[in-house]
Amino acid sequence: MAERRNAVVCTFDPTSPNITAYDFHEWIHDITLIPEKTVNVMQIDDPKRQFHIKMAETQCLQAVLGDTCGQAE
Repeated sequence: MAERRNAVVCTFDPTSPNITAYDFHEWIHDITLIPEKTVNVMQIDDPKRQFHIKMAETQCLQAVLGDTCGQAE
């Protein structure tokens, strides 16, 4: 089993319109304010309407969760 560290899973409303990779990239930059240099891997799980972001450092992950209270629109 894979161990997940420094990872965030973003789940989008199933009734929302289709979201492109570009939309995800802009959402990460504009809403969550995650610096590009801290992102190691991004993965889209389209059927589940989820987007996985793996970051380089735990501090960045904690800062994002603290800034967004775990939610963002």
